Amino acid sequence: MSKLNYGDGSPESMLHSGKTGDGGVDGIIKMDVLGLEHICLQAKRYDAAITVSREQVAAFAGSIAGSKGVLVTTSTFSKQAHELVRASHKNIVLVDGQKLGELMLRAGLGVSVKKTYRVFALDEDFFSDEE
Repeated sequence: MSKLNYGDGSPESMLHSGKTGDGGVDGIIKMDVLGLEHICLQAKRYDAAITVSREQVAAFAGSIAGSKGVLVTTSTFSKQAHELVRASHKNIVLVDGQKLGELMLRAGLGVSVKKTYRVFALDEDFFSDEE
């Protein structure tokens, strides 16, 4: 999240608070120096065959008590999970595996350039008779 310019710029603005499988908030981002505004994070590293359910999203919503939140998964969210957020938890953003990959590419995080291509265009002025 810091690579996407979240936080106040200090290392202390990114707090890791969870453990694998604990079901709670995994991190908190302080958006300002005083910590008056923050974003709660929860990450779920799931196989593509496992979908994050409405109940899991509701549990996250309950654990952040109206704060802003980002729920990230390497898999997908159920239709009911998306509907729940649209209907009553507009303070929560759902990031599925596809979007996570896009964000990682955008931030250059966890990826490396394997090959770069150069595309050339003919400079027609090079061949003109005018000097």
